[in-house]
Amino acid sequence: MNEEIKNALDTLGSQIKGKTSEEVKSAIESFEAKYKDEVAKEVKAVKEEFEAELKKVQDQANALDIKLKESKKAKEDNTPFFQKMIKENFDEIKSVGGKKEFSLEVKDMTLGNALTGDQPRDYNYDVVRRPASMVNVEDLATAVTIQGGTYTYVRSTLASGSVATQTEGDDKAQLEYDYTMVDANTDYIAGFAVYSKKMRNNLPFLESTLSLDLRDDYYRGENSAFQTILSAQATTSTQSNAGQNRAEAILEEISTLAGQNFVANGVVLTPADYFAILEIEKSTGAGYGLPLGWTFDGGVLRVMGAPVFMAPDWLPANKYYVGDWSRVRKVVTEGFSFSTSEEDSDNFRKNNITARVEAQVVLTVEQPDAVRYGDFTTA
Repeated sequence: MNEEIKNALDTLGSQIKGKTSEEVKSAIESFEAKYKDEVAKEVKAVKEEFEAELKKVQDQANALDIKLKESKKAKEDNTPFFQKMIKENFDEIKSVGGKKEFSLEVKDMTLGNALTGDQPRDYNYDVVRRPASMVNVEDLATAVTIQGGTYTYVRSTLASGSVATQTEGDDKAQLEYDYTMVDANTDYIAGFAVYSKKMRNNLPFLESTLSLDLRDDYYRGENSAFQTILSAQATTSTQSNAGQNRAEAILEEISTLAGQNFVANGVVLTPADYFAILEIEKSTGAGYGLPLGWTFDGGVLRVMGAPVFMAPDWLPANKYYVGDWSRVRKVVTEGFSFSTSEEDSDNFRKNNITARVEAQVVLTVEQPDAVRYGDFTTA
């Protein structure tokens, strides 16, 4: 404000103290008349200064409006809008306030440069395991449980003679039988795994999954042991399979069993031979069709009514079994069991746990003629 006007206002204030209202009014009118032009100039100056500041604000608002309109193009630019705006206006931004500068580093964030530690993840505790065997030998055999470790059965054979028509006055036909006491001794088939208590505590799926894995591997081991017994005790087929396909070879084996009064109730093949049978053509170029006596019943392949099983784990390539499996026994002294112990060996000192699977069993072919073990490559 003008210094002269300021001093005059101070003087006016002193003069009107203690005066009557008429005297105050007169003094004010006299002051306004004397300083009218000077006050008008001051008001104009203040107004112009205000309008200038208002224009600055409006200019900044217009600039911001333009920037906001440009944000519509942000999808075409990998740089986020506000990062881009800061980069483009860095010089203006750093001088904000007119007194103190500041610096700003703009950096794109990635997992590599912005994340410490692991990113969040989802866990599936349904462990992906190896598939179990399609068929186990025990699925084919009949199980019998015994108290001790030896199963003894009696096998009879006709040594001589036969029943015949009696000639009057002559002796009847005499038959003679031999009896063989056959022993089958059970043994343990077993395996174990050792894991730490910390592993058990930190992996919630461990024990439930481990029990299933050990069970599956027990049966792989049992199948392998039983295959050794089966191949030794079953009748080894000597039929020639040259010049005939696999379907015909199996039918011939069934025919051989029927000739000995055995009804085949199961055939075991490798997957390769199983599907080779399905790929047999009716005749060259005539398309595919199941051979005579072969059918699909409820999704199960059958030959002359007997189901056909695939054994990829324990049956060797090109081999097959055709048999009356009611004559095959799985002898059990102690059935399959899974158990754990913290007292095994030095488990107590090491904080370990032992998981064990086992069974005391054996397989026996009570009537060897009832099961035929063949080879498709036999000439």
